[in-house]
Amino acid sequence: MRPTSGKIRETLFNWLQFEIANKTILDPFAGSGALCLEAISRGAKEVYLIEKSKKVSDKLESNFKILNSSQYKIINQDSLIFLEMQNKNPFDLVFLDPPFEKNLLPQALNLLSKKNYIDTHSQLYIESEYALTDEILNEHISYQCKINKQKKSGNVNYCLISLEAL
Repeated sequence: MRPTSGKIRETLFNWLQFEIANKTILDPFAGSGALCLEAISRGAKEVYLIEKSKKVSDKLESNFKILNSSQYKIINQDSLIFLEMQNKNPFDLVFLDPPFEKNLLPQALNLLSKKNYIDTHSQLYIESEYALTDEILNEHISYQCKINKQKKSGNVNYCLISLEAL
């Protein structure tokens, strides 16, 4: 697990400062859950954390119980299996930070797009080991992607993307 650094998290939430309140958020590779905790503290309506590891999922449950809130749902499942299920209502924001060097990002992007997890009102925040381009994104997402912000910190490339109809 490679948690999002404090510096990157601060940058992300500066980018999103006026766009978190009352939003629904999906984090398919939840890990530490720090992004979702921060989102709840900034007024997110609902967050869904998907975590494959039972041990990490249990830790998330114990950490989030402190909130005494119904704003979160922690699901202990493989992210790609979860994303295979058809979704009813697209999320406003997706935090996408799959483990590096496992080539999970293209599959996750495809499933998010095909299974109705995102639409033209959604934004994607992605962390990856390589810089993303519109071409890479448009190869895997059935929307026109626009990289609004992009930075690099150490070996982590991160960006915020909006979607438009093709």
